[in-house]
Amino acid sequence: MTDFLPLTIAILTISDTRTQDNDTSGQALLEHLTTAGHILGERALVRDDRYGLRAIVSRWIADPKIQVVITTGGTGLTGRDSTPEALKPLFDKEIEGFGELFRSISYDEIGTSTLQSRALAGLANGTVIFCVPGSTGACHTAWKIIEPQLDKRHRPCNLVELLPRFRELS
Repeated sequence: MTDFLPLTIAILTISDTRTQDNDTSGQALLEHLTTAGHILGERALVRDDRYGLRAIVSRWIADPKIQVVITTGGTGLTGRDSTPEALKPLFDKEIEGFGELFRSISYDEIGTSTLQSRALAGLANGTVIFCVPGSTGACHTAWKIIEPQLDKRHRPCNLVELLPRFRELS
């Protein structure tokens, strides 16, 4: 059996109203990743501005120390929600199954309201990026999908096997 390999994960909260003190979604993701044995690489909060969040995520995907980026917020349909528009152009490949699976699981929790979620994921420069809704509940739901995929021991496959740093260890 392969040993667990901790990943360095950056968390970005996208919100016009939250602060570090009341960012329950970012805090939930931080607790999930540390409980799972991963390492927080950096945590930031940015207003819902596509260029501001694109700049931060671009810096992280250029940093070889960060293997995963998880964003929370900005995936809805309101006028200011711009996470998909900001980050999709950065993706080398989209992981369509993440959004599909998120909405499927979310349907059992919030019913048809899940159709307003534009949760998505992709690969950019060897970095996995997950974009999840801003509610704390949505972060818990997303972690159900994310956690096993960030565990090299998960079979039949996992996203760690795709990361350049760990490919030779597969």
